Order: sequence, then structure tokens, then C-alpha cells
Amino acid sequence: MDISMLQSIKLEIISATGLSRDALHIYVGLALLIAASCTTRKSLGSFSSWLVVLAGASLIELFDLMDDKASLGYWRWAASLHDIANTLFWPTVLVVVYRFRLIKP
Repeated sequence: MDISMLQSIKLEIISATGLSRDALHIYVGLALLIAASCTTRKSLGSFSSWLVVLAGASLIELFDLMDDKASLGYWRWAASLHDIANTLFWPTVLVVVYRFRLIKP
């Protein structure tokens, strides 16, 4: 089974950082949210920043879909949903907290 360049990069990052795949998804989600908020100069509660995270998670999973189809012959739906949930969980929590001012600054 050959792995794609994207999977090779992921494995290199996991090896270099010592992070698990789940932790990597969590960090990517938070990094995307913060980068989108800084770039657009909107708060972390901005729905548009959250959409950037959703788009990033979807794009990553699209690449995983292509890898799965090429190497396994099918898409691992449960793994993809798990990855998307990991990527979106903390950005979603932050957007809700900031949007509804659940924590006072």
C-alpha cells in the first residue's frame, strides 16, 4: 500500500511533534480559527472564522477520501466524521462562548 504525499507529511508532523492524529486535528482547528480571526480582524466569535475551520476540515477529509479510495478502495466514514468532530469541537466551543458572552472579559 503506497501512501500519498499528504499522508507522508502528516506522518512526518506526527513523528516530529509526538502528537497523536487526534491532537493534530485539534491543533489544526484552533490554528485555523485564530488565523482566520486575525486575518479578518474579527472576534473569535465570528461565524465566518468558524466557516474557515469547517472548510479546512472538509478539505483535509476530501484528501483523506481520495487516499482511502486509492489505497483501500473505500472511504472510512467513521474515521472522517471523527476527524471532523476533533477539528471542529474547540473552535465551536470558542465561537459559542464568545458569541453568547458566556465568559465575561
